[in-house]
Amino acid sequence: MSALHDSHLGGGVVFPFPLRGPDFSGGRTAATPVHGAVGRYLLISGLLLLFSLCLAGGGIVVAAHADSEILNVSYDPTRELYQEFNVAFSRHWLEQTGERVVVRQSHGGSASQARAVIDGLAADVVTLALAYDIDALAAHQLLPRNWQARLPHESTPCTSTIVFLVRKGNPKGIKDWGDLIRPGVQVITPNPKTSGGARWNYLAAWSWAETQFGGDPGKVRGYMEQLMARVPVLDSGARAATTTFAKRGLGDLLLAWENEAILAVEKLGPHDLEIVRPTRSILAQPPVAVVDRVVDARGTRKVAEAYLRYLYTPEGQEILARHHFRPTDPTVATRHAQKFPPLLMTTLQERFGDWQQAQARHFADGGLFDQIQKSKPAP
Repeated sequence: MSALHDSHLGGGVVFPFPLRGPDFSGGRTAATPVHGAVGRYLLISGLLLLFSLCLAGGGIVVAAHADSEILNVSYDPTRELYQEFNVAFSRHWLEQTGERVVVRQSHGGSASQARAVIDGLAADVVTLALAYDIDALAAHQLLPRNWQARLPHESTPCTSTIVFLVRKGNPKGIKDWGDLIRPGVQVITPNPKTSGGARWNYLAAWSWAETQFGGDPGKVRGYMEQLMARVPVLDSGARAATTTFAKRGLGDLLLAWENEAILAVEKLGPHDLEIVRPTRSILAQPPVAVVDRVVDARGTRKVAEAYLRYLYTPEGQEILARHHFRPTDPTVATRHAQKFPPLLMTTLQERFGDWQQAQARHFADGGLFDQIQKSKPAP
């Protein structure tokens, strides 16, 4: 298990800040073995002696006891973001309440993470890639169906979009979506069945094709079949796909969250990778929510709600921007405008209705994605 993530290590030590560079291993990380009923989680949590190391000023502060702990179940490309955010929130909570809180993390493909919570992973909060995955929790009575109304911007503290990550110098000359189906081009993208980022990738491509081909359904589907024929492997999550492209060297282009692409260029090699922004993409909106059934059972509602609200504060928005997510606060967004150049972005609602409609048409069993996978031409 990587020490990069908030992880339960041996005697219960929790490291809420990165001990080395970003983990592009692609594997799912869980803070502790917390699958199972909430009651079992409470028992285990009550027996653990928790320590946290956090940065304060220029030194290291060791907290020998935590008054509370919460688990944030998130999607792949937020690992480094929440490493910093958790330290900042823990410090803020201590200053505001005098209480020490440990925030643990779990990461993986968004749909897989939602499934794990439904199956018993005791998440106090979820910070997932798209609203449909949190709607799935609401369908299992883990939180109310109107969960998006509880925080600003439909419970979305930041946005992102989908860009192209290519090899340095862009040897295949990839500029826009049409170039992805040229002969000899290999595309890396994760599996929409398990990855929220992959669903945004797919819908961004579909939206471009609808515009390019005037909504002709046959031409749109033909483009998507050719695109998926150029995908040699479907990883389970966005971080695993980044590893496949950047570390394993597979493919000519990675369809990626903007924040993940910027991080890859910064940390894996600005001399090896570069970003291409297509003429049109999609507004990706990763939402957040408190899991009512868990926080009410554990008595953590107050701290869990404060944790998510802190994402909307100026400090929280600055942390989001530093980790390459587009902040919703206009003042913070203006300060970071150079990092996020303007890009023509369609919205989910403009092209696909809501997530329930998009999921049913494209990603449900037997939907268009499955049909495309069956009918795509040989690579």
